[in-house]
Amino acid sequence: MVMMEPRRMKVKVCLVGEHAVGKTSLIKRYVLNEYDDRYIVTLGAKVSKKELALSPKGGDPVQMDMTIWDIMGSKGFRELLREAYFHGAQGILAVADITRYDTLEDLDSWVESVFRTVGEIPVTFALNKADLKDQAAFGEDQVKQATEAFEAPYFYSSAKTGENVELLFRTLGERIAKTVSKSEA
Repeated sequence: MVMMEPRRMKVKVCLVGEHAVGKTSLIKRYVLNEYDDRYIVTLGAKVSKKELALSPKGGDPVQMDMTIWDIMGSKGFRELLREAYFHGAQGILAVADITRYDTLEDLDSWVESVFRTVGEIPVTFALNKADLKDQAAFGEDQVKQATEAFEAPYFYSSAKTGENVELLFRTLGERIAKTVSKSEA
């Protein structure tokens, strides 16, 4: 049997969500496998890179170079940076903090903001800070309501413990690979 040479793919992924939901911590855990519980405000946008090997179900293997964009979680900056920040994005990781209900409600407008710039692209929801489940401010019903409109998968994650962090980015990567394959077919 001939081994398929993996298809190389460069993609841009944007993390969106309110301030202090853990966007920077998720990226740091995913890219460097590190966690720091000091809160550091992201000013403007910060870009990280990670390479991942994907074997999508029923698809060819993909070697993906993922450029991960982290943005300031302030609404005022969202409109200001929207064009520059979201331009060329192929996937969205929408992050909410499970201890703050408003962060889940606000994801709707973050995702819509990206769609207005680049059209509809794959979204994956991260319900972050799963290590604080006992302080959760919302439940499954609210999560389903928030994610259904975008037909998006969601995962409870924790940048602190590393729970599902790899899965979040991998799932998003596979969804992007499928979308790109369809558009090339």
